[in-house]
Amino acid sequence: MEPILVTGAAGGNQGGTGRRVAETLLRAGLPVRAFVHRDDGRVAELKDLGAEVVAGDLREITAVTPALHGVRRAYFTYPVTAGMIDATAVLAAVGRQAGLERVVATSQLGSDPQAGTPHMRRHWVAEQVLDTAGIGAVHLRAAVFFENLRVAIGDRGELALPLGSPDTVLPLIAGEDVAGVGAGVLRTEGPVDPVLWLAGEIMTVGEAAEILGVPYRNVDPAEWSEWAMTVYRDEVAVEHLTHLWTMFAAIGSGHELFRVTESIERFTGRPPITLREFVDGA
Repeated sequence: MEPILVTGAAGGNQGGTGRRVAETLLRAGLPVRAFVHRDDGRVAELKDLGAEVVAGDLREITAVTPALHGVRRAYFTYPVTAGMIDATAVLAAVGRQAGLERVVATSQLGSDPQAGTPHMRRHWVAEQVLDTAGIGAVHLRAAVFFENLRVAIGDRGELALPLGSPDTVLPLIAGEDVAGVGAGVLRTEGPVDPVLWLAGEIMTVGEAAEILGVPYRNVDPAEWSEWAMTVYRDEVAVEHLTHLWTMFAAIGSGHELFRVTESIERFTGRPPITLREFVDGA
């Protein structure tokens, strides 16, 4: 069987979907070529599971070209930082030449040319690049990861975000569910909808804080940005998240995307993971 290329396979603290997809496919007996930025201690377990590990920069065509050799399906994810469109363009160009037949790409629930954050707008552009390449793109437009709320708490003992009222509604999802859908789509034969909206639970930030076991405190966006730079140490990530939180504060509760989507159960065979289950399983 041809290997399935999985980018972001080393994982991270904001969902680690690439790592989860790689592990799921390997445990199902499928060959995986795990693309990582650095071949460090985090990938030892993937090697033990049988993954072929390739290290490189997704923005660099000389790294991506050999990684896609002999590949027909791929999972593409890129961290919230600079370079996403560059990496997308490289994957699209090389993938088209290599004969890629399906690429499952993580995106954002509100991806749109008029979206409320610059990074969401960039995700929409990235979707168009992959679509134009004709490589069978399936876009996973995911809600806010549970993991992002955990990072926001940190060691402060509170969920302090610029979300306004504790009644501000959030569409949420577990990173494990995004990865489960990604792995499911990669294993599916036949056509799949080119856009899958993924939200596993809808609740207010006050309810989320209660489940997470901490108080919620509304903070000024500038204050939050200053704190976030000490945690994320990345201007693009902080810019995106600051806009994201303030966007939800302004939306209210009636947005059409604020609903649990059926794609999770369809591709994982189980109901979405709830925030309570996520906390209890930590």
